[in-house]
Amino acid sequence: MATDVQPDVQTAHGLFQDAPERVGVVGWLVFAVSFGLLLSDYMSRQVLGAVFPLLKAEWGLVDAQLGALAGVVALMVGLLTLPLSLLADRIGRVRSVVAMAAVWSLATLGCGLAANFHQMLAARFFVGVGEAAYGSVGLAVVFTYFPRTLRATVTGAFMAGGVFGSFLGMALGGLVAGELGWRWSFAAMALTGLLLALVYPAVVKERGGTPEESAAERPSLDVSTILRAMFASRTACLAYLGSGLQLFVMGAMVAWLASYFNRAYGLPTERAAVVGAGFLLIGGVGMVVCGGVADRAGRVSPTRRLVFAGAFGAATCVLLAIGFALSPGAGQLVCLGAGLFFAAGASGPAGAIVADAAPPQFHGAALATLTLANNLIGLAPGAAITGMLADRIGLPAALALVPFAGLGAAICFWSAAWRPVSDAQPKVQWPSSRGE
Repeated sequence: MATDVQPDVQTAHGLFQDAPERVGVVGWLVFAVSFGLLLSDYMSRQVLGAVFPLLKAEWGLVDAQLGALAGVVALMVGLLTLPLSLLADRIGRVRSVVAMAAVWSLATLGCGLAANFHQMLAARFFVGVGEAAYGSVGLAVVFTYFPRTLRATVTGAFMAGGVFGSFLGMALGGLVAGELGWRWSFAAMALTGLLLALVYPAVVKERGGTPEESAAERPSLDVSTILRAMFASRTACLAYLGSGLQLFVMGAMVAWLASYFNRAYGLPTERAAVVGAGFLLIGGVGMVVCGGVADRAGRVSPTRRLVFAGAFGAATCVLLAIGFALSPGAGQLVCLGAGLFFAAGASGPAGAIVADAAPPQFHGAALATLTLANNLIGLAPGAAITGMLADRIGLPAALALVPFAGLGAAICFWSAAWRPVSDAQPKVQWPSSRGE
C-alpha cells in the first residue's frame, strides 16, 4: 500500500495549526469536557432504546416504527454532518459546539413531552440536527491538543464516548423510567446536556485568534477543492466504507439489544435496559483498547493499522454470528460480549487514517465525511433495517444477520492494506487573503 502523503499546505492561522509534539494539562481538560459532551450526545440519542417496550405498549407501535425513531437521528447526522462541520470551521468551533449541545438537549426534552409517534419523530429529527456535526467538530478541536502519533488512540477513546454514552443512556434511562416513567428519562438526559453546554466554553477556547480574525485570514475554497481533499486518497475512501459497515453492526446492537433481552430472556424493561447497556459498555472498552493496539502497530508500519482494523471486523462477524446462533444462555452471553468488544474497534484506526490523509484545516471536513459514512452506511440503516427485518422474521433472526456487515468491513480494510495502489496526492495551494 502506498502511504498517503500529507498535502502541501500553507497554514493560514493558529486555528489551522497541526498537532503539538506533546500533550499538556489543558489538552487533557479539553479532552475531558469534549468527551463529556459526546457522552451527553449519545445519552440523548440512545435513551430511546431503553424505553422501546414502554412506547410499543403505550402507543401500539410496530418494530419498524421503533426503528424509524432510532434511525432518524443517525440519518440527520449523516446528511448534515459535512455542511455543518464546514460552517463550524467558518464561524468558530467552540460557539458551534455550544449551539449544537443546546439544540439536541432541548429536542430531547421535546421527546419527553411528545404525545404520539409523529411528535416523537419530529423531536428526534431535531435531536439529529443538533448532534449532526459534534462528533467531527469536537474531535477536530481535540486533535489540535494532541500529537499525531496518538491519533488512533485519541480517536478511539473519544469515539468510545458514544458507546459509554449509549450505556449511560440505556442504563439510567431504564432505571428512571422504572421509577418515574419514560418521559422523565428524556428529561434527565436533556438537563445533562444543557449543563455541559454551559461548562464547555469556560474550558475550551478557539486555537489561534478569534473566529472573525481566523475567518479573515482563511482562504475561500470551492466545493471541488474540498471534495478533492476528502476523496483523493483511495485509502481514505476505503476507510470511510469499512468504518460505516463496521458501525452497521454497532447501530443495530445499540438500538435493539435491550429489546432482545426483554423478549428472549423475559427480563423486565428496566433490567433489560441495564443488561443491554452493560454489553454496550464492553464495546466501549474494546474501542479504546483496539485504538491503542492499532497505534502501537502503526509505529512499525501505517499499513498495520488497516490490517488490525480488518481483523476487528472479522472477529465481530464470527463471534456475534456464533452468539446469535446459540440458544439463550451463558454460552450465548459470552459470545455476544466477545463480539461486542470488537464491534467498534475499527473506529480509532479509521479516524487516524482519515486525519493523516487530510491537511489540518480539513480535519473537520474529513472527520465529518467519516461521520457521514458511519451514519448513512452504519448507524441509521443498522437500527432501521433490523427493525424492518424483525417485523418479518423476528428480532433474534434479524440480529443473527447483522454481524455479516463486519465481514464487509474487514474486506475494505484489508483491500486497502494489501492491494498497493498509488494514491493521488492532492496539491492544495492556499492563496493568501492579503494578496501576498
